[in-house]
Amino acid sequence: MIISPITATPATLDDLEQAARADLAALGYPAPGWLAPLDGHAAGAIADVIIVGGGQSGVTLAAGLKWEGLADVRVLDSAPAGSEGPWLTFARMEELRTPKTQVGNEFNVPNLSVRRWFETRYGVAAWADLPRIPRTDWKAYLDWYAGVFDITITSETQVLDVAADGDVIAVTSLCRGTVTRTLARAVVLATGFDGAGAWRVPAFVSDSLDKSRYDHTNGPVDFDRLRGKRVGVLGHGASAFDNAIKALSAGAASVDLCFRRPRLPRTNPHRAIETPGMMTHYPDLSDTTRWQIARFFRKNDQPPPVRSFETAMALPGFRLRPATPWLDVRETQGAIHVTTPGGVLEFDHLLLATGMAVDLPARAELKSLSARIALWGERYTPPDDEADERLARLPYLDAFYGFLPKHEEDAWVGRVFAFNSASFVSQGPHSTSISGHRHAVPRLVRGVLRRLLLDQEQAILPALERYASVDLPVADDFEARLATLETEAVR
Repeated sequence: MIISPITATPATLDDLEQAARADLAALGYPAPGWLAPLDGHAAGAIADVIIVGGGQSGVTLAAGLKWEGLADVRVLDSAPAGSEGPWLTFARMEELRTPKTQVGNEFNVPNLSVRRWFETRYGVAAWADLPRIPRTDWKAYLDWYAGVFDITITSETQVLDVAADGDVIAVTSLCRGTVTRTLARAVVLATGFDGAGAWRVPAFVSDSLDKSRYDHTNGPVDFDRLRGKRVGVLGHGASAFDNAIKALSAGAASVDLCFRRPRLPRTNPHRAIETPGMMTHYPDLSDTTRWQIARFFRKNDQPPPVRSFETAMALPGFRLRPATPWLDVRETQGAIHVTTPGGVLEFDHLLLATGMAVDLPARAELKSLSARIALWGERYTPPDDEADERLARLPYLDAFYGFLPKHEEDAWVGRVFAFNSASFVSQGPHSTSISGHRHAVPRLVRGVLRRLLLDQEQAILPALERYASVDLPVADDFEARLATLETEAVR
């Protein structure tokens, strides 16, 4: 579906930005600052919160935290400016999977919504006809959204470590060749789907082939190199189909999409848990129920998007191969031979849509954290027939996405929050996704505010005793007249 911006409209995006800001002001945005100064630190030396990741979650969380009176919220992102998130890099679908009505980062302010943005840019009728939000428009909307809240993203900044520094957190980062160390009261890791590990090619492929013969679909792919090539894709999810389409569109001779299941999933179980009760109170479920739900989603995957499926199936050269696991891969006489239960397939290049490996120590920002945080495998023991090594390696988070320490001396980890795929078991399979923001962002914001309030608990009473805001009107004879009235009242 090709959409062209409307050529004439009474309201431009600049007008919409001003209207959104007026709405925010009417609702009291931002709240007055309320954090007490930290002893021994100069004003401005310590950020209220550092958010690692400037994608859809990072900017929405920054907006929510600023709304609640945290003025110094800093956002760091490893990508070049304008390339935050996957939308302009390895996300290759034409439109979002999320239903267009389930976006929840507008805080119930219509002029902040993607719907109002889209209608302003393309017209009301275009939104009515739109099945789902185009990927690149979603990214453009996020950039506009960040501008409304004056969120500045420090780009090309790779976080190297997050560690304790007395009563605050030190974030060490590399920005354009310079290593810096920044202090913060709290840190939020909004690092996306690979935040608990890394995109990783299966060892039976990487151990057998030169790196030039394969790519992971969640990384850079030179599709022009695939012109005239026979391409094998392993996986059956959205990424597998989107990359197959991209390869064929770039001129690949053929694409065989292989997966081990006997058939593609037909229903999306994520839709079943997108209810206000489930999304808002998921952490209140028992460990057993949360573990079983996570196991269910591990066994019952979601189907590819309908549009991606239909597009791929209509392309010449595309072959769908269910019940075709790859048993062995090797290069023979310049070709890649893949052994399957049905025989040997021959390819020139492989695309691996094999997802993420859970590997906390592999994340640079978790260098100091990974050995100190509680894991599900340490807090919950499932029945033998429900054991899952992958899930056991994920962090056991508190109700607000905060890390919990293995040992009391590492209580500082509770000032670090994992708003990413590390929350899969603790908070639900997709609480940090677009459709989860409406319920998950307020929970994370409450958790950060709660942590910062408790950190300054001992300063509350002294500050209350010093509080001297005069509410009654002051005139030259006001105190004398008031004293007279009080004396007469006593008589």
